[in-house]
Amino acid sequence: MATVLHLTGPVLVGPDDLRAEAWVIDGRITYAAPKGDHDVQSIPGWVLPGLVDAHCHIGLGPHGEVPREEAERQALADRDHGTLLVRDAGQPGDTRWIDDRPDLPKVIRAGRHIARTRRYLRGYAWEIEPEQLVDHVRQEARAGDGWVKLVGDWIDRDTGDLSPCWPADVLAEAVAAAHEEGARMTAHCFGEESLHDFAAAGTDCIEHATGLTEETISSFAAQGISIVPTLVNIAQFPQIAAPAAEKFPQYQRHMLDLYDRRYATIGAAYEAGVPIYVGTDAGGSLPHGLVAQEAAELAKAGLPARVILEAATWGARAWLGRPGLEEGADADLVVLPADPRADLAVLGAPTAVVLRGVAVRG
Repeated sequence: MATVLHLTGPVLVGPDDLRAEAWVIDGRITYAAPKGDHDVQSIPGWVLPGLVDAHCHIGLGPHGEVPREEAERQALADRDHGTLLVRDAGQPGDTRWIDDRPDLPKVIRAGRHIARTRRYLRGYAWEIEPEQLVDHVRQEARAGDGWVKLVGDWIDRDTGDLSPCWPADVLAEAVAAAHEEGARMTAHCFGEESLHDFAAAGTDCIEHATGLTEETISSFAAQGISIVPTLVNIAQFPQIAAPAAEKFPQYQRHMLDLYDRRYATIGAAYEAGVPIYVGTDAGGSLPHGLVAQEAAELAKAGLPARVILEAATWGARAWLGRPGLEEGADADLVVLPADPRADLAVLGAPTAVVLRGVAVRG
């Protein structure tokens, strides 16, 4: 006799959709009580759709691709903290094997980062010149799951500061090429200047976006360009910039300024109506399983709990084209000890995690 999970609720299906209870039958969510005899396992607590990390790097370490065993540990860390859907924001290895593992989170890939030669972290990206950009965008659009990731700016050792990696005209061609291939474009951008170019090119999303100004915030809001701030990563800016203090003092000052105004920048973007999603930049130098910490950082930027929950669950899933807790959807969910709308901290303390209808924790 197959086990039926009884979620005794409440169940937060969406911002204005609170159900008293739900069941998991044959791996899928339903709001109709099962008929007949079943082996029923009750799971009490507040239920949310599985958390989304919209900027994550399963399979990436400080020096590039990691062995499969380490990638598995990363994925399990995300899963056990309630992150059941990941938008991979670029990494050099092949992680398609994760798709064959029902016990691991679902992954939406952006292929490998595309960066300018010697303008990014070693071992992470295709390092190319502008005349190669459009072809590489098409290549990664076909290799990924509907996303392409560029490195939009990085330190330029000739100027001693952050500067755009791509000429504006070439960038516009690259964004158009991604769209022709049926993919959306996102980019790593720290500084102010690159954000003008990406907005003009019609990008779909920007990662970090610390250099947003009143002008670019207005442009992003008007075009519906999303941002994934990764504030838990931006917290590292002082350490990132410190080694450059002597040789590139302008760059260090710039990074510290972006760091100092990070909350005000993201708060202003929210107030202007820029779509914001939760992402941690896990992988590389950061551990996995940090969605709750990122939620707390967004709260410091002035985003209400309701908005942050949407950015980490049903809203992020809709943005990525994946279901939440709709009738008949895969039962990917987290169970929390209290109402997350009243206390976001409970996101970091799930009492149960259900993935593809199986209780993998709790």
